[in-house]
Amino acid sequence: MHCKPPFTPAERERLSAAVASFPRFCILVAGDLMLDNFIWGEVSRISPEAPVPVVEVTEEVPMLGGAANVVNNIVHLGGRVAVTGSIGSDPAGVELRRLLEQRFIQTDGLVTEDGRPTTVKTRVIAHSQQVVRFDRELSVPLSGAASEQMLRYVRERLPHSHAVIVSDYAKGVVTRVFMDALRSLVAGRGIPVIVDPKVQHREIYRGVTMITPNHHEASRMTGIPIHRDNGSLDEAGRRLLDDLQCETVLITRGKHGMSLFSRGKPRTDIPTVARRVFDVTGAGDTVIATLSLGIASGLSAFEAARLANIAAGIVVGEVGTAAVSSEQLLAALADC
Repeated sequence: MHCKPPFTPAERERLSAAVASFPRFCILVAGDLMLDNFIWGEVSRISPEAPVPVVEVTEEVPMLGGAANVVNNIVHLGGRVAVTGSIGSDPAGVELRRLLEQRFIQTDGLVTEDGRPTTVKTRVIAHSQQVVRFDRELSVPLSGAASEQMLRYVRERLPHSHAVIVSDYAKGVVTRVFMDALRSLVAGRGIPVIVDPKVQHREIYRGVTMITPNHHEASRMTGIPIHRDNGSLDEAGRRLLDDLQCETVLITRGKHGMSLFSRGKPRTDIPTVARRVFDVTGAGDTVIATLSLGIASGLSAFEAARLANIAAGIVVGEVGTAAVSSEQLLAALADC
């Protein structure tokens, strides 16, 4: 195990140069698009009908969520993006499309399937704390026709892409058929495929470039309970590398930072830089967006992971789904 000390001036300069180059690179994002709806309010009393808080609503804000939040982070970081996924022919789908277009993101890769709603996650927040979340979704696999429509878009965009992100929230978009076709399409192109995984889809990620599970997901994907000892973490990371035949595994570990596993190298731990943690919503989206842009810009997996770790430290200090800008990232890098 190797733990990297704080940045040297030369390392800061290299990472800063990579961030400055982000506008040159396009990331293709495929996955589960969502609308995150945040209802903000205040609690001053308990309901007389049941022992629950009464939230007096002060504001309601729709935001990009899931794979759409990955897209949002890439754009905020200055990168270019192409996106494909499924939305419904419903008001939430209209709103999600509007939010993307508001950020000048092309929506020609969005697929609308009749009878399938847009995934919506609504969070009620009072006094900087989440009170409750309720979801509207249908998690059955996309139809063959819808999946093929997504793959046609991938074929069109791959020649112009420098990395592919698969943002899997297990809502039916990322299937074995889709992943098998994606692997065939990228074969021989030298384009990295980076996956934010879901436990139940473990087997379909075989052969991708990198996966980025959190420590709970890594534990469930391997059947190895990850404790604070190095042995269980090492065993889980190495098993994922071997079983899935990927080049690198990045396990995010909350307040303990990240651990990077690469073939033929010792595990590298990256301590967290978060000064405060208000909300981890969307932190994984920020990590994979920064990671992918970093790798596309020529950084090593380790260098890109260190950059993503800084971005994660920024986003968890905000309440609600957030995106990190290149200016924020450069400022935080200068402080490390």
